[in-house]
Amino acid sequence: MSKPLSLLAYSGIALMALAISACGNQEGGGGPGANGQQTPPTEVGYVTVQPQSAQNMVELPGRLEAVREAQVRARVPGIVLKRTFEQGTDVKEGDLLYQIDPAPLRAAYNAAQANVQQAEAQLYQARQLQRRYQPLVEANAVSRQEYDQAVAGLRQGEALVAQQKAAAEQARLNLGYANVTAPISGRIGNALVTEGALVGQSGEATPLAVIQQLDPIYVNFTQSANELLALQQALASGELSNADGETPVTLLMANGQKYAHQGKLLSTGVSVDPSTGQITLRAEFPNPDRQLLPGMYVRGQVVQGVRKEALMVPSRAVQRQPGGSAYVLVIDENSTAQARPIQTGPMSGENWIVEKGLNPGDRVIVDRFQQVRPGAPVKPTAPAQPADAQAGDAGQGAGQAGSAAQQQPAQAQP
Repeated sequence: MSKPLSLLAYSGIALMALAISACGNQEGGGGPGANGQQTPPTEVGYVTVQPQSAQNMVELPGRLEAVREAQVRARVPGIVLKRTFEQGTDVKEGDLLYQIDPAPLRAAYNAAQANVQQAEAQLYQARQLQRRYQPLVEANAVSRQEYDQAVAGLRQGEALVAQQKAAAEQARLNLGYANVTAPISGRIGNALVTEGALVGQSGEATPLAVIQQLDPIYVNFTQSANELLALQQALASGELSNADGETPVTLLMANGQKYAHQGKLLSTGVSVDPSTGQITLRAEFPNPDRQLLPGMYVRGQVVQGVRKEALMVPSRAVQRQPGGSAYVLVIDENSTAQARPIQTGPMSGENWIVEKGLNPGDRVIVDRFQQVRPGAPVKPTAPAQPADAQAGDAGQGAGQAGSAAQQQPAQAQP
């Protein structure tokens, strides 16, 4: 049922109607034409408002973020000999990106291998000594202390071998790190060092490049915590119901155009940013053409629940007063156009959900309303299809009604 709107909204619409009427009288020579004939009613297309299910859609700001991002760093010190990738191209995991001079690393590996051999020789000597002392200590030919020292020497030799083998393994790894490879697949950015640069000094892992995985890509949207609380309350009260399946998300680029691929909502943040009072929602979009880049500002239309008994009108039927309040033209029982102030809620597809101002069965003008002033007689054409929350079928139906009207001599003008 309709809910009362402010007297100010009605007053504004009445003043606009008087102004339009006065302009019409001046242009038309006082109403009737020069031949005394009455102007025929304007044919208009309309939709009949009926309660129906509608997606509760909100539009949120967001920033794009790479699904995976890896900084390529030098893990060993040395001189960069070669860069093997083209900047700004796609690379695969394991591709060679840089080559660091391996000569000092190979020398360190060879030295570590020699240390292992030396430790193994010392271990052999300690083991032989312990074996010789064992029968002697049983025959009291040597003291228990001398035997214990032989056993301790054996254990020290075993520990030294293990230590040198670990050092040799580390030297082998460092030699492998001379070939810097891509840790992930993705698009690599600019080279941060050139051939001849000394990297990895003083234990610092020098940044060499950044790789970002762009397909798919994340969008982090922000929404007021108060709005999210109101949504949860509406779901709890039954005013809204949860949408079935995955939550679809439509992306709007900075220039207002819709992105060709639809995304899906992955998660809702578990905490509120205390500095902004907002919560983060994350969606994922396919990005096969690499049109979306990390850091870009976008807006997203996110479906948050379904209204079971919503009244909707096509967005093009909603007009605005100078103060910003909305109204539509409805056809009364006498086929007269009447201005009706409304309060709009969120968008659902190509339609506005009407919170206040309309009743089920109201006929809302959607075509040629620019040629009609409040209080003027109109000729309703065949009703257009009802407003549809999913794909804006109301707009298509009204367009069919408008096509029927366009068969008359008068053409619809914006």
